[in-house]
Amino acid sequence: MGIPNLLRFMKPFIEPVHIKKYAGQRVGIDAYSWLHKGAYSCSMELCMSPKSAGARRYISYFMHHVNLLRHHKVVPVVVFDGGSMPCKSATDEDRHKKRELSLVLGKEKLEQGNTAAAIDLFRKAVQITPSMAYQLIQILKTEKVEFVVAPYEADAQLAYLATLDADQGGIAAVITEDSDLIAYGCTAIIFKMDRFGNGEEFIMEKTLETVKDGLCFQDFDQNLFTGMCILAGCDFLPSVPGIGTKRAYSLISKHKNIDLVLSTLKLDKRYSVPDDYIDSFWKTLAVFNHARVYDVKSKSLKHLKPLEERYLNYLAGDLDILGPALAPSMAKAIAEGRLNPVTMETFDEFSRTISPIELIDTSALNVANQHGSQEILTQESSITICSSEESRDDSIAFAADEITSGEQRCNKGVLALGKFLPQKHSSPAVECKEVKPKNTPDNNPFKKRKLPTDQGKVPDQNELLIDLDEEAVVLCSSLSRESVGPAESLDRNGVSAGLCWPLTQESVASIPNERSSKRQSQQEAFRNKTNKNKDERSGLLKFFMRL
Repeated sequence: MGIPNLLRFMKPFIEPVHIKKYAGQRVGIDAYSWLHKGAYSCSMELCMSPKSAGARRYISYFMHHVNLLRHHKVVPVVVFDGGSMPCKSATDEDRHKKRELSLVLGKEKLEQGNTAAAIDLFRKAVQITPSMAYQLIQILKTEKVEFVVAPYEADAQLAYLATLDADQGGIAAVITEDSDLIAYGCTAIIFKMDRFGNGEEFIMEKTLETVKDGLCFQDFDQNLFTGMCILAGCDFLPSVPGIGTKRAYSLISKHKNIDLVLSTLKLDKRYSVPDDYIDSFWKTLAVFNHARVYDVKSKSLKHLKPLEERYLNYLAGDLDILGPALAPSMAKAIAEGRLNPVTMETFDEFSRTISPIELIDTSALNVANQHGSQEILTQESSITICSSEESRDDSIAFAADEITSGEQRCNKGVLALGKFLPQKHSSPAVECKEVKPKNTPDNNPFKKRKLPTDQGKVPDQNELLIDLDEEAVVLCSSLSRESVGPAESLDRNGVSAGLCWPLTQESVASIPNERSSKRQSQQEAFRNKTNKNKDERSGLLKFFMRL
């Protein structure tokens, strides 16, 4: 995808950047690049059971990055690919055959028990479809994230938006993995952005004015630069055998004229130039300069740049090479995500495999939209925490991509803890009834006591002292390690084991009815030396923090 080895060749002109540089500005997102990366985490599910819950993780990946941008006050503008360009049909067909072959080989490896090899092949077999994009669009609509479906290439649509001012819907930069954006002349591009917002930035204006590592583009204009990219090979036109990015740069830099470069190349016996290559070259250059895009203001198709007469001669009147013309109503329906850009059929909203509520907790994303998100990463877990600084509720929502524990792997979308507020009870009476997990009161009836420093004896870790609503009743449980683990133990995700310990009638019944005198004296000592000034905020969250 893109120009082979172009990013490696242009490395001297690419600098590290963090997305916060574009705070307060609109930034375009090449949607399919993030969808492809997100699909890697669930490639097997997409290939074997595409309607399963596990096959939806690519949306969680995408929305994490959207919230990352919003956290840094960057306004995301998501752009999806539309229909295929006629001049790209051969490339698309070749990629389709490779994906089908990878799918067949992946299933064979899976049947043989070689899961690692199967997953690698499934990743090569995954294809992002308009239906997958449609699922994501429903989430974007719910979250009020701006998006547009390009009539054809998203790269051309992004390059067009980069030429507009912000008040006209323009963008300041593009986030992508596709080097074709350089050939389209996009002003600022961010490649390889990670989960923390770090990426690599390419600025076209700087490149055309700078000399680095023996590379000089000061005599280049945008047309020569695009011509160099086409010579190196692209999705629309393969390169001449023996011509790569370095050789293409040398030819353009030497002659500084595309016609002269093509003539020289045709006469050079070292290269086998196809008879139709020169004609195809000019048509490809016309696509990069004048591809059809969607204009939000007029709600119709237009050319990326005004079509020049010389390109009309190259195209011989066949403007469909730039993308077939579409009626304004059809172009609008595609752009708004209501019409499948490949089949030209309306999406059936009632046949969706998922709904936004099924996939994520949208309230958590609303919080992220207003107050931002912070990513917490460990080697074995990835969690996005969205929190409100001004909320009185102390609400916390966890969006977990993957949580791995021991040999078991549990994939989760969103884990919401909800709201926990300390409450006061007017009645001191305690009624002994079976307590089910879903009926657990909001207030925290559990308080962990500490032995005074002068007690001289440290209690056993398996003892859990419980104070019920300020009553003087203390239940001491010395449960065996087989039934309940140590009260202070944490699982490998840092969650207290007490969080998963339900207080049921059976567990209460396991407490010995008769206590030894030694145990009773120990309890009496705890009561007498406990600090009477207890913190009123004894909610469940504070209890967890003390653990």
